[in-house]
Amino acid sequence: MENQEQEKDNFWLWIGALIVGTVVLVVLFKARENEVSGWQSGAAQETARQVDAQISKQRSN
Repeated sequence: MENQEQEKDNFWLWIGALIVGTVVLVVLFKARENEVSGWQSGAAQETARQVDAQISKQRSN
């Protein structure tokens, strides 16, 4: 009887660990995605500034 209770406890322990692990992975991947998209956004803004500067320079010539 005691062995069955231990198995049930282990079952819920594994289920809990699986849920916690999944949540941690989702948070890590979301943070990574936000970091990458933020970098791309900054790069796109810098490129836009450079293009604007070149257009302004061409107009003044």
